[in-house]
Amino acid sequence: MTRLRILLLAFLVAGAPAAAQSSNASDKAVTAKARAIHDSAIVVDTHADTPQRFLDEGFDIGSTDPHDIGHVSLEKARRGNLGAEFFSIWVEPETNQGHYAQHTFDLIDSVYEQAERHPDQMMMAFSATDIERAHREHKLAALMGIEGGHSIENDIHLLRDYYRLGVRYMTLSWSNSNEWADSSGDISDVKIQHHNGLTDFGKQVVLEMNRLGMMVDISHVADKTFFDTIAITKAPVIASHSSARALVNHPRDMTDDMLRAMAKNGGTVQVNFFSGFLDENYRKAMEAQSKDQAAAIQKYVDSLKAQGKPINYIEIDRMGREWMAKIPRPPLKSLIDHIDHIAKVAGMDHVGLGSDFDGVSGATPQGIDSAADLPKITQALVDRGYSAEDIRKILGDNLLRVFRQVETVSREMQAKPPSH
Repeated sequence: MTRLRILLLAFLVAGAPAAAQSSNASDKAVTAKARAIHDSAIVVDTHADTPQRFLDEGFDIGSTDPHDIGHVSLEKARRGNLGAEFFSIWVEPETNQGHYAQHTFDLIDSVYEQAERHPDQMMMAFSATDIERAHREHKLAALMGIEGGHSIENDIHLLRDYYRLGVRYMTLSWSNSNEWADSSGDISDVKIQHHNGLTDFGKQVVLEMNRLGMMVDISHVADKTFFDTIAITKAPVIASHSSARALVNHPRDMTDDMLRAMAKNGGTVQVNFFSGFLDENYRKAMEAQSKDQAAAIQKYVDSLKAQGKPINYIEIDRMGREWMAKIPRPPLKSLIDHIDHIAKVAGMDHVGLGSDFDGVSGATPQGIDSAADLPKITQALVDRGYSAEDIRKILGDNLLRVFRQVETVSREMQAKPPSH
């Protein structure tokens, strides 16, 4: 694994330890008015990396361990009125070379296993209608999104198989450019072969996703890949976990031109909760310690290789937490500022929540330590004068609208004779 990949993993996976909170501590900052609005909404989060915990740690989403520092559990979801979670199916590209699909299938299976263990509290969902049904039944709707187009191994047939298994969005690239889509994560690396956006095959992937009814996710992609996607897609797209570059100068965040293009496309930008994408001071502090952090993690990885042992991501996560704990977490205001900016630039119909829970650990703004704290976002929006209707849009209605439109486009495309 290269130092760049280790550094990316540390930035995107690690964070400071999250303090365990009681439900009382979570509720104190939320007024009755805000709580009523929050509880009236179908809250949809479009990105959580919890499947890594299912598979690598044997984590049970039904856990009620008060010392668990994870972001997502059924108890925390209940306390935060989280109605639907898109679980990220992320395959680390270097350690899984040659078997991306196998690891993808393993992660998908881990989500189904959790739903089977807790049928009274959780159900697999495959459509906007399923999310609404789960809400009526007071269950967490479990959906899946693949994070990184390398999972399809350049094979449209695998894309179709993933859809059949329940995958309802795919991020065209992760932090690595693949053979058909450039990533923002390595776009400046001259050693990486790039394509000036999407290749012809990449455009076929987008259109096939439209036909299947799989949402196209443009988080992580290079700017040119984004605009190529907007030009070719027949359905609204999503950014499952991205924020605003006008506020934080990070390539993972979206420029105002991109936000306006999303509005024209009809899609939605789901705001990422990672402090490095939300707060410029945090980003700079992260960069300042990046070389030392990467060197420490690389030393650990090299020692494992020398001993012939597999890379232990749980230990890498622990090391990353220790490093990130040195940086003060920004206030919740930073997260709300990004929601506010996107709502003003793209419009109220084009912003939502894409937390990156369990992918950024404690590197979230102050007060957001798990899904149980989601009502605090509603309180902050109430404090800024947002109406109940607009808050419900942000919490989930915008994503549900896009999901339905993607399903409609799929039915229209499938009703036409197949093209070559």
